Amino acid sequence: MHGYFGAYGLVALLLVVGAVFVTVALTANRVLRPARPTPQKLLTYECGVDPVGGGWAQSYVRYYVFTFLYVVFAVDAVFLFPWATVFAAPGFGLATLVEMFVFLGFLAVGILYAWRKGVLAWA
Repeated sequence: MHGYFGAYGLVALLLVVGAVFVTVALTANRVLRPARPTPQKLLTYECGVDPVGGGWAQSYVRYYVFTFLYVVFAVDAVFLFPWATVFAAPGFGLATLVEMFVFLGFLAVGILYAWRKGVLAWA
């Protein structure tokens, strides 16, 4: 498998091998598992709480804000690791340092805004 189309052939082969592996694993699971359904096993179970009432429940918007803030900080961590590796390279020290302080400044403004709006208060 050489050349341009050989690379695509290798990717297709890996996809086929992966699909066969998943199919064999799921089939083996279905064949080898014990099947003893009971009413308790067939009952919907969510987070240790038995289902009571309707399926509709309201949730606070604040939880979505916490999730959004977590994603922001996760992206921040993703940007910090490559920056740390480039910072050590010769000739990039001052430029990357200034870029990182600008980036951290934007993050600080965002955190200050969220703090002033009361988003970071848990209660």
